[in-house]
Amino acid sequence: MSRPGPQTPSYWYDDGPVPLPARLVAPLYGAAIGLRRWLYRHGLLRRRQVPVPVIVIGNVTAGGTGKTPLTIALVQRLREAGWNPGVASRGYGREESSRARWIDADTPVELGGDEPLLIAHKTGVPVRVDRDRVAAARALIEAGCNVIVCDDGLQHYRLARDIEIEVVDAQRRYGNGLMLPAGPLREPVARARECDFRVVNLGQVAEPPQSGFGEWPMRVRIEGAQPLTGGRERPLSAFSGQRVHAVAGIGHPQRFFAMLRGHGIGVVPHAFADHHRYQSEDLDFGSGLPVLMTEKDAIKCHGFARDWHYSVPLHADLPAAFWIALLDRLGKLGQG
Repeated sequence: MSRPGPQTPSYWYDDGPVPLPARLVAPLYGAAIGLRRWLYRHGLLRRRQVPVPVIVIGNVTAGGTGKTPLTIALVQRLREAGWNPGVASRGYGREESSRARWIDADTPVELGGDEPLLIAHKTGVPVRVDRDRVAAARALIEAGCNVIVCDDGLQHYRLARDIEIEVVDAQRRYGNGLMLPAGPLREPVARARECDFRVVNLGQVAEPPQSGFGEWPMRVRIEGAQPLTGGRERPLSAFSGQRVHAVAGIGHPQRFFAMLRGHGIGVVPHAFADHHRYQSEDLDFGSGLPVLMTEKDAIKCHGFARDWHYSVPLHADLPAAFWIALLDRLGKLGQG
């Protein structure tokens, strides 16, 4: 069985030439996006309000920037502050994608999608997947939620939002600055400046965070590896100086590999396409080395996990001032 690699074209983030077909299509895509935004701005397409605050986490680039770790951290912080959050998501890559569904830790991943299932597993809050995020938000409100968090919903304009949080990768930023498919942009960079908060994912760095004016640094850290078959978590120091197979089916696999190398681990990298649906053959590397994978990948591998398969939890840390600013903004909207 072939193992698909990352879907991101190399020319998005380097100085390589952009293929002519992509360069020809990009202006058409940009015009369509611009027209859609114009229709919403002038009320020809209607935004739908819901009676509780809505927080949208997203990005203007295609691919992973760290939205899910931030969503999990935000939901946990909202609960600590006395809110009852719920998460609305499209549930990309799931079967029966047109059907709305409640997600909990026991939902099969093929029905719930990997990211909603991970959020439900890590937070325990109500999670609703629905292509119609307005309907998802209303269902969450009926379930008792008084603030809605939308995972990856920046371009879903139909649901009116009160707070927008952009997440951007510190290394890759906006790539070559071109619209899809010539570059990684879903929307023009100017759209990002309209967001209330810009969070810059610095990854796991040893030096103090460095970010631009008006940007909030987010550091992510990994500390241990949890056996998929159960048992105690092992510190990553236990793998230091060893070779391991590292598996990542996320938007930016190299970030995960670099984090493991930062702990002195010898990484044999295996990059899969984002949202890849794993089968047991995918993890058969022909050796007895430990296999370390992201939580997003691990949640799809429990059915055929072996004793040497490990999930590496990711933790997102942001400055206290960020949480103060966000909760203050949210408090002014009224807890309802």
